[in-house]
Amino acid sequence: MKKILLSTLLIVLIVLGGLYAKRRYFDPSQRLNVANEEVKELGENGEIRDGDIIFQTSLSRQSQAIQLATHSQYSHCGLIYKTDNSYFVYEAVQPVKLTSLSKWIAKGKNGKFVIKRLKNADEILTPSAINKMKQVGETFKGKNYDIYFDWSDEKIYCSELIWKIYDRSLGIKLGKLQKLKDFDLNNPIVKQTMYKRYGNNVPLNETVISPVSIYNSDLLKTVESN
Repeated sequence: MKKILLSTLLIVLIVLGGLYAKRRYFDPSQRLNVANEEVKELGENGEIRDGDIIFQTSLSRQSQAIQLATHSQYSHCGLIYKTDNSYFVYEAVQPVKLTSLSKWIAKGKNGKFVIKRLKNADEILTPSAINKMKQVGETFKGKNYDIYFDWSDEKIYCSELIWKIYDRSLGIKLGKLQKLKDFDLNNPIVKQTMYKRYGNNVPLNETVISPVSIYNSDLLKTVESN
């Protein structure tokens, strides 16, 4: 009888745990509530600043291919800006735009994210420097998302937006530029995605900056990881 009761209790706990996880991570309104609480805490503790870079695992259709090709869990990133005591992420989606930080966090896989910052941010990211970054960023606002990862400014993808803003406003190159051929293109999912985009004419010599390349930059330090 005791074993039956213990087994029943264990099953109940597992079910309740599953329901809690489902509500916390899969219910849109609950995810946003959790993200709102996290952003409030981060702001009150001074753990986020203008110019910080935030990374997440996107739930977009191409996310898995990016993760496989770059050998990284991080497939999306953006720049954090503070405006009127509220935090936003400047990101290249469709189109390039500002998204509230809470909504940005909530739309990522399990609400997980990592925030990175220049190691010498106190000296470099002055108010005038941030203003210059925002001015450069404005030149990309409203542009379409670049599904072809072309290096021109006609369309923009997420890590390209960050790299070009830092480079053109501050002369700082975050991460190593690579060629498309440098990535792991052998996985069937990656091959299928590439074929849908390019057919048989994959631009292997196209210049590319990946989220993980910026993430691994030795100019950055991690300031928050959840």
